[in-house]
Amino acid sequence: MTDPDMTDPAMTAPEADSKSRTILVLNGPNLNLLGQRQPEIYGAETLADVEARCRAEAGSHGLAVAFHQSNAEHALIDWIHAYRVGSAGIVLNAGAYTHTSIAILDALNTCEVPIVECHISNVHRREAFRHHSYVSLAATAVMAGFGTHGYVLAVRHLAHLREARP
Repeated sequence: MTDPDMTDPAMTAPEADSKSRTILVLNGPNLNLLGQRQPEIYGAETLADVEARCRAEAGSHGLAVAFHQSNAEHALIDWIHAYRVGSAGIVLNAGAYTHTSIAILDALNTCEVPIVECHISNVHRREAFRHHSYVSLAATAVMAGFGTHGYVLAVRHLAHLREARP
């Protein structure tokens, strides 16, 4: 898959520096319906609202955000591959793929950057099938049950990790 937002492996030094200051915020299936789908669970904020909040938080730390959503597993994997090395980290809400996708786990296991798994609801208070996460096996940290504020906390955590690097 070719995507103009994906980083070219043959990038120049300024482009590499830009990527090192970029956090990938990646959203899986049905998150395009945020604010419409089950607002009693997921709230009234839209994905555009979440994106704006993530960009504001990242900007306050001198970082940028690459924000994407797809209902297609292969697209999520392609974005993970594009940011797996040299970025400031990955925030991933894989939606239902969290509980089913070994392919996404395999992609995450290639990452050399920190990964924060993010869930709007507390998955451990929901159906039993949501209690298992393949993403957690590769994640540096997990945010669950903070509502959409969990995304902001995840971006803040990645900024903190980046600032703490020697």
